[in-house]
Amino acid sequence: MHTEERTFIAVKPDAVQRGLIGEIVKRFETKGYKVIGLKMIRVSDEQAKAHYAEHEGKPFYPRLIRYIQSGPIVAMVIQGYGVVAGARHMMGCTDPNKADMGTIRADFAQVMEYNVVHGSDSPESAEREIAIYFNENELFPEGKCMSELVIESLDAD
Repeated sequence: MHTEERTFIAVKPDAVQRGLIGEIVKRFETKGYKVIGLKMIRVSDEQAKAHYAEHEGKPFYPRLIRYIQSGPIVAMVIQGYGVVAGARHMMGCTDPNKADMGTIRADFAQVMEYNVVHGSDSPESAEREIAIYFNENELFPEGKCMSELVIESLDAD
């Protein structure tokens, strides 16, 4: 039996500045994932430190914090079957030059430091990251996504 899960996606400052919000959101919606939370925000110091907590003390940590705070991001929660792994596959490798053609990073990014999008790497990370950026009352899981419509269609037969 398939179970739905949620993941956190961030359209990073470079993608927001380049006008790629709609294109990136569209890819996840076209795949059939349900967007259940979406907002443009400036990442606070507290949010940035919480988001990158596992990298604290590493040489690149200050750059990560500066980058995520360099402009607004679009924070998003998407839901669907296998969405954590599926979204990561759609985004492609962190290094856009190693990402498969057709992935978001291969199509829109040139260097790893500005790779346009972030996605949680596990269901546990997803829950942690969602809680950094969203309150439960900001999420709207009701409504139909493609998988729900397909199941309804199959059940009707």
